[in-house]
Amino acid sequence: MKFFDIRDRVLMAALLPVTLMAFLLSAVFLLGRVGDLDEAHGQRARSLARQVASASEYGIFSGNTSSLQAVAAGALREPDVRSVVIQDVMGNVLARAGKTGYVNLPLLGDNESEWNDETTHRDVLVQPVTAMPVRLDDAFDGGGQVSKAVSQVLGHVVIEMSRQTVVSRERDMLMVGLAVTLGGLLLGGFLAVRIGQGVIDPILRVSDMIERLGRGELSARGEVLPNDPLRDLQQGLNQMAERLEHGRDELEQRVDLATLALREKKEEAETATLAKSRFLAAASHDLRQPTHALGMFVARLAQLPHDAETRHLIVNLEASVRAMQDLLDSLLDISRLDADAIKVHLQAFPIMELLEPLRGGLSPVAAEKGLRLRVRPCEAWVLSDPILLSRILLNLVSNALRYTRHGGVLLACRPSRDGNHLRIEVWDSGIGIAPEHQQDIFKEFFQLANPERDRSKGLGLGLHIVDRTAKLLGHPLRLTSVPGRGTRFSIEVPTTAPSARAAKTSAPSDALSAGGLDGLQVLVIEDDRASAQALSGLLTSWGCTVVTVEDLQGALSAVSATFMPQVILSDYRLRDRATGVDTLSRLRAALGRPVPACLMSGDTDPSLMQVCRDAGVPLLHKPVRPAKLRTLLRRLVPGDGTVGTS
Repeated sequence: MKFFDIRDRVLMAALLPVTLMAFLLSAVFLLGRVGDLDEAHGQRARSLARQVASASEYGIFSGNTSSLQAVAAGALREPDVRSVVIQDVMGNVLARAGKTGYVNLPLLGDNESEWNDETTHRDVLVQPVTAMPVRLDDAFDGGGQVSKAVSQVLGHVVIEMSRQTVVSRERDMLMVGLAVTLGGLLLGGFLAVRIGQGVIDPILRVSDMIERLGRGELSARGEVLPNDPLRDLQQGLNQMAERLEHGRDELEQRVDLATLALREKKEEAETATLAKSRFLAAASHDLRQPTHALGMFVARLAQLPHDAETRHLIVNLEASVRAMQDLLDSLLDISRLDADAIKVHLQAFPIMELLEPLRGGLSPVAAEKGLRLRVRPCEAWVLSDPILLSRILLNLVSNALRYTRHGGVLLACRPSRDGNHLRIEVWDSGIGIAPEHQQDIFKEFFQLANPERDRSKGLGLGLHIVDRTAKLLGHPLRLTSVPGRGTRFSIEVPTTAPSARAAKTSAPSDALSAGGLDGLQVLVIEDDRASAQALSGLLTSWGCTVVTVEDLQGALSAVSATFMPQVILSDYRLRDRATGVDTLSRLRAALGRPVPACLMSGDTDPSLMQVCRDAGVPLLHKPVRPAKLRTLLRRLVPGDGTVGTS
């Protein structure tokens, strides 16, 4: 609700002067009339008192009380007279008429007096009765002198008069005045409303149209009246609204055309993206297949005896293959992060379960560079995903070793200030990072001091994966660095109370486990001849008995009394649109037992990982590192010689 809008203000401007003038005139009139009534009442009372005093002179002088009583009774018959008392100069009452309302009179003097009683609304007048002076002419004075008689007070007349008639007339006059004032206000208000309506209505019409335009009703038009004082303004508003409506229609048409064009561009971009995704998926698969076979061939080649020059070439070849595998693995990790395919599995575990494997796996790398890798023991338990946290620490320590030329690397833990977190820190004495680059190092393919893109210095993806994995876990990652003195990375992990567990979770590592694979019967299902030949040769060099087939029918035909597979290694994508999951399921059903198995694939589609997870079959992405494959086979084959399940 709006108070004092334009309508109220116009009415107030019109009514306020009328109201003030009406009350002012009424007040002046009433005050004047009340004064006149009071003055007339007083004059009438004094005149009556003088007449009674004059009529009582002879009676007092002669002592004729009957005549005085007649005078008093006659005066009592006058309007508003309540009592009349005639007394002599000594104060003796000579005549009385009516009932007096006063108790004591003031001292009676030689002059007339008057006093009022406000409580009873009565006036008391005292009039002295004096002997009238009579001049007597002495015919015999001879000198023509005149003798002067002296006035003498004979008594007093006290008249009590009521003011009720005056008060009643004043009240009636006030009511009449108020009625006249209200009538004037009503008439003035009616005239003000009628006159102000001609000013208010045009303003309200303009205001309403402006409000509708403000709400977006550009089709609104105001009525233009011939006698409208705001006629020009109303016409201008109508023209403005018409132009705005035309502009809006034109803008909507442009927006529709732009939206249509954007939709077409979006569809083209989506089509191009799908085509690119299909191309990248196919290219990735086709690239991983020969790289996988190349890694197997190189691993097998390295086991054969060679001269020094050939051995040097094989070492360089292994380094190149390893760099290519690192790039493909890093790209796989990034694609899994982009697709939200990595699921976090939080659990409580002692942090030393991650630190000890890092010490054992990276100490040879540090020793090769002449560095010292120190890992301080810690008994704390943390709540995190051990596999993802292990990858973070592995990347941080590996990165520190890569960019440190002298000194060493320290991996240590210390409690946070609140006592609820464990801060895992990686210190190095390397080249350090300038402040302007401390945010850039977490970007993809960003590297310091490697403009030539030397693959021995990494690919520039490790810290990017570390940053995204830490955010996925919800562990704050911090960096402190001084150029030329070293860098400290720290990650905060929530701590938890120690708990008993049935089995320890160890971080994945490429380090080989103890024990051999001699005599292990392995069935390889692979439709790519190069990959099948490379994998078969590598497994044979490890002492395994290997049978290679291309599909389910070949696998069923290969199973005999002399060959019963203990482990099945199958490619996911087989001939005739068959999948490794279906092939393993049918083969296990035919064999009548759940033979341990592993799938290998060059596909990086996140849905494939979910399919393998649902089937309970481990998945290795090509190119598969020989060390990782050997570790998996040993995990599937317990140390007692029996074959474990997947």
